[in-house]
Amino acid sequence: MRRGLRFVPLALLLAVVVELAVFVGVGRALGFGVAVLLVFAASLLGLVLLRREGMRAWRGFRTAAAAGQPPGGQVTDGLVGLAGALLLAVPGLVSGLAGLLLLVPPVRRLARAGVRRATERRVSSMVAGDLFGPRTVRVRQGAPQPTSRPEQPVVVDGGRAIEGEIVEPGRH
Repeated sequence: MRRGLRFVPLALLLAVVVELAVFVGVGRALGFGVAVLLVFAASLLGLVLLRREGMRAWRGFRTAAAAGQPPGGQVTDGLVGLAGALLLAVPGLVSGLAGLLLLVPPVRRLARAGVRRATERRVSSMVAGDLFGPRTVRVRQGAPQPTSRPEQPVVVDGGRAIEGEIVEPGRH
């Protein structure tokens, strides 16, 4: 059993306690009926968005596959959208807020980048290339700098090696 999985029951129990505490706090501040209405509305919105995000993710995947492009971007965007919708569908104010945040474009971009980084760390570079396409390499002109990191990427250009670094898309 993986080390992190030992804490899943404890994390779920903590999540339930936090949800109950927030529900009671909102119930005392705004009234019990308003708190129940907020939870119900968030869950209903989550169920509607779950279908929409699922269909959107499937269409994006099929479009990328049909065009012969790596489907990783569409898949990760779809996963983040589905996670947001699922968190909204789960009854609770904290999970609903987390789900709503995952559907906001700037937060969604950050989460998508995190999912991509985590995936690239866990799979081979060949599989990551098939999923997300080739990585972008930034090349610096001039004499190569001595480096103490032998794993630093090297790009071969016309038979000569030049120093380079892997750059995440959108961070040029």
